[in-house]
Amino acid sequence: MVDHSGTTPEPRATLDEFPLVREDFAHRWTSLISSTVMSNVPRAELEQVLASLTTQVLRAVSADPPVAELGRRIGREMVEHDFISSETLERSIAFIGESLIPHFHLPPTWTGRLVRVLGSLAAGYSDALRDRTLDQQELSKTAAVIATRRAEEARHDSETKFRAVFNSSAIGIAVIGVDDRMLDFNEALLALLHYDEDALRSVRASSLLHPDERDAMTVAMERLAAGELEHFRGERRLLREDGEVVETLLALSLVRTPAGEPAYFVSMIENMNELRALQSQLVRQSLHDVQTGLANRQQYLGWLENAAGTQGPTNLVLAHFDIDGFRVVNDAFGHDVGNRILVDFANHLRAVFDGVGRIARIGPDEFGVLVRDPEDTPSVIALVEEALDLLTEPVYIDHHGIGVTASVGVVARRSRGADASELLRCADITVGWAKADGKAQWALYDRERDLRDRDRCVLAASIPGGLELGEFHVDYQPVRSLEDGSLVAVEAKLRWDHPERGVLDPEQFLPLTASTGMVLRLSRWAMARACEDAGAWFAEFGAAAPVLSMDLISRHCQEPELVAEIGQLLQRTGLPPHLLRFELHESLPAIITEDQADELDILAERGVRLVLDQLAGGIVSRERVRQIPLHGLKFAGAIVHGLAEGANLIDESAAVALMKWAAVLRVPLMADDVRTETEATRLTELGISCAQGPFFGAPVSADDIRALLGER
Repeated sequence: MVDHSGTTPEPRATLDEFPLVREDFAHRWTSLISSTVMSNVPRAELEQVLASLTTQVLRAVSADPPVAELGRRIGREMVEHDFISSETLERSIAFIGESLIPHFHLPPTWTGRLVRVLGSLAAGYSDALRDRTLDQQELSKTAAVIATRRAEEARHDSETKFRAVFNSSAIGIAVIGVDDRMLDFNEALLALLHYDEDALRSVRASSLLHPDERDAMTVAMERLAAGELEHFRGERRLLREDGEVVETLLALSLVRTPAGEPAYFVSMIENMNELRALQSQLVRQSLHDVQTGLANRQQYLGWLENAAGTQGPTNLVLAHFDIDGFRVVNDAFGHDVGNRILVDFANHLRAVFDGVGRIARIGPDEFGVLVRDPEDTPSVIALVEEALDLLTEPVYIDHHGIGVTASVGVVARRSRGADASELLRCADITVGWAKADGKAQWALYDRERDLRDRDRCVLAASIPGGLELGEFHVDYQPVRSLEDGSLVAVEAKLRWDHPERGVLDPEQFLPLTASTGMVLRLSRWAMARACEDAGAWFAEFGAAAPVLSMDLISRHCQEPELVAEIGQLLQRTGLPPHLLRFELHESLPAIITEDQADELDILAERGVRLVLDQLAGGIVSRERVRQIPLHGLKFAGAIVHGLAEGANLIDESAAVALMKWAAVLRVPLMADDVRTETEATRLTELGISCAQGPFFGAPVSADDIRALLGER
């Protein structure tokens, strides 16, 4: 705000009492110089700086005499705020000189003061700008010195690294002048060419080339010099000092001056003789077993692929030897002894098949023999038997006579057009047959057996998918009292509604689950489903509900939480323990441990019944039977059928004797797979209390059992 009263107030009072006057002055100053300021300062911030400078100018002018130092300080501050354009200074001095006194109503007599202050401002501005320029020049000079020093250090490091590589490299390196002189070379090149240093330095580079290589090398160097090639690489023959020819791999590059002129060539030379020898050794190692010296699986597969080609033999025979129980040797005596056994095994095969077939080690304890166009298959089998006989001789190590046996799979095929991987598969499964049939023998590939096994494998592999898709269900076979024919129990039977094969009985797929690991999962699923059905019958019919009987497989017995698992299942389904009966196969007592037998004992204490199933005169572990509290014995198979009309006398007498012996145990006796009325009658006479089988009805669904209970 401007005072028009006619009196001139003191400047300080004007600034304190009327700040808008100063801000208006600063605003006008800002508008005048903002386009000349080089720094990117926001307009509001620029106005604040100029308002502060306005205050300092007023203070310098109002002092008597004017304070020159304050004016110089204002000039320095302008430089510090990057008001370094000459146009900024020019406009600022003109604006202050013309507008300060009238804007703030200062006495006109103060014009002289203002001139002196502006002179001091210009002087301070000039000094600050000079100092700033000198400082920037010093910084530029320092930066240039630092950059130069770093460049020198980098060049020194580069040269040091090159020299280190040059001297220590196993590859020969030579620096060759454009005039064909040897400028420098390393020790590796001296060793490669058998020269001493003085002799090599005195020769021309081109004289080291084989005469037949010189013209081609000259052309390559000319093309490098002309810029047609960036580098050259190729195999070249060089001459050693004694004239011996050495095969090399030569790489050549051209180094140019800063002006782009050719300076010198750098050549790197590698001995191809040594490289090829190393490659041959590596190829041999990649195709041979280090331990036995035989061909390895990779080379063996190559033999098979060649034999299956159009130029291969007409027929071939494969004999795959798999050492039986080799892990026992390793575990008992250590891997060093095991390795000695492998070497002896390989030597036995050499002794039999050298000159007849090709031998390879195709696995940790597997060996393969390929016989091309044999005289006949029996002749090869005779050699296999000879090899098996040799293997029976023990190897004595530290007073231990260690011997091994082998299972052998023999495959005889027409070779042309055959598939190598299929041949290997056939040999592997044939070895598996030999092991399954008792080991220490040979087996001959049988296509029909292979197809049957593959069909079973396909079925086994599809079990998880069938369970996931709901293709399994549980049926129930009635168990009748032989006294009055009443329904006393039902046995759960797991069935598979296969989409292609129809309904499959458990005997058709359960044996396959042991190899796939699905046996426990299926057992748990069937047990849960059966207990749910039985729990529903009990909830509806109470005491009239039948006992649920089902197999408890050995794998399920091995579960450490078996008791807790069964307890939770019964609690969830509402089935009382006394209505659940587990059937234990006659072989189970012999394979479970004492702890697992204790688990069964706890189940029995809690009310679950246990029956020894599938009794057919086999070997039963008496000690385990004593540990398991049995609630019954169940006969099946030949024992039951031995009571049929017209049965063999020996079978009948054995069945009668076994059942009479079982009666001494004073536990309920049962029978399975009863087919005829004659069998049922004889079983009743021998004290069997209940039975099941085709004579008493086929397995039916849970709804059918419910309907049967409702009728009763």
